[in-house]
Amino acid sequence: MNAASPETRRPVLLVTGLSGAGKASILRTLEDLGFETVDNPPLQILPELVADGSAPLAIGVDARSRGFDAAELLRAVARLRESPGIAANLIFATAEEPVLLRRFSETRRRHPLAPGGQLGSRVTEGIAREAALLAPLREAADLVVDTSEMPLPELRRQIERRFRPENATGLAIGIVSFGFPKGLPREADMVWDVRFLRNPHYDPVLRPMTGRDALIADFVEADPTYAPFWDRMTGLIELLLPRYAAEGKKYLTVAIGCTGGRHRSVLVAERLASHLAYSGWRVDLIHRDMPSPPAPGGASAGREALAHSS
Repeated sequence: MNAASPETRRPVLLVTGLSGAGKASILRTLEDLGFETVDNPPLQILPELVADGSAPLAIGVDARSRGFDAAELLRAVARLRESPGIAANLIFATAEEPVLLRRFSETRRRHPLAPGGQLGSRVTEGIAREAALLAPLREAADLVVDTSEMPLPELRRQIERRFRPENATGLAIGIVSFGFPKGLPREADMVWDVRFLRNPHYDPVLRPMTGRDALIADFVEADPTYAPFWDRMTGLIELLLPRYAAEGKKYLTVAIGCTGGRHRSVLVAERLASHLAYSGWRVDLIHRDMPSPPAPGGASAGREALAHSS
């Protein structure tokens, strides 16, 4: 009997991660995509949950789960990955310790592994204990989502782009602009460094603008290396995309970085997203580090939304 093709295998996602990092938000997004979701079931019933049904399934598992054991969960993931009818993925949500501390402080929630109380060193100790307990899962994860500086809409877009139902045909392309000081986007499949282009930051008139402004576009595109770089970059990407699609790849993230993540990388990302969309590709564009106007309800609205999730 032939193994099931990637298109016919049943998606089964195990969602785990640090408390306060966004696990519940990921599960809600998957539920909106049509996944059956179960949060924190006893580990011993995982085989029953997977065997009972045929719809896409998302299971939340963390240190609060009854009978939690990281090694046993990894063995369960390995068994799922070996199943010919299952497309299994392990998702790990994380965030930096100061961000988690702020979220627990804002919501006055108690950390599940804190020895007592909810403030100061006790929460820090709980975060450290949980991070150590879940470290093997993070290492084995198919996708690590760092929500430290990620507003809730961006988290939803990233999950939707990667795990949207199979009937949404074709290769989904994510274009992400970013600044190198904050690190590479973890989800990147392809990274382009555009720090060699002329930098508008050193012009006091241009500095407050972003790569979406016409003056920034004129400035950067006047760099004599811009045009040959653009031709070679788009030529290579256009060569590779059909091959990725032919291999059954469902998503591809192209990251474009510069020093600050607001001028050169934003411009190139905008141009590339428009270019690929005009060519008929399904494209999602995110500017990770470009400043944006405060969200309704205050600048911390996005963080607070994530703070309510675990």
